[in-house]
Formats: sequence, C-alpha cells, structure tokens
Amino acid sequence: MRTSYLVCYDIADDKRLKKVFKAMRDFGDHLQYSVFECQLTPSDLVRCRESLRGIINHAEDQVLFVSLGPAEGRGERVISALGKPYLVKLDAPCIVA
Repeated sequence: MRTSYLVCYDIADDKRLKKVFKAMRDFGDHLQYSVFECQLTPSDLVRCRESLRGIINHAEDQVLFVSLGPAEGRGERVISALGKPYLVKLDAPCIVA
C-alpha cells in the first residue's frame, strides 16, 4: 500500500541542495522549490530516507516527511495558493483554488 507524503527540505549548502533535489526527483513530483509530493510504499520510504541520509549534513540540514495518508481512495488532490498561483503539470488531477 502506498502512502502520500509531502517531503520538505531545508539544506544549508548549495552543493548538497542540488544533490537532494536530484535524489528526490526519483521519488516524487516537484511541487515548489524544496517541496515534493511522493507516493511511497514502506520500502520506497526506506530507500528515499537512506538516499537522503547519505547526502545531508545531519547537524545543518533538515528533511521533513509529512504523511498525508493512503494514496488510494483519497479523492482528488486539492492544492490552494496565496500569492502567485500554483501551476504545475502533474499526472494526477490538481484543483487550484
């Protein structure tokens, strides 16, 4: 069973930031700067965390995994924005409010 996650990161060094971004492209959809939406199985989550563990500086950087619940049966994704409108091309439907 897949679970949806928001993965948000704050990386202190530009070189590590680029590496984290490249690693995250293998796991989910890039939503905004340092934010990805990922639909991960438990083993995918372990692989993602292990991939990032080898890149980040554990004293300076932070990666947050926010569980959004089961990926299946959640209905349509709804993303609302303040300021600039949220525009992205994703495979899943997206409603901008």
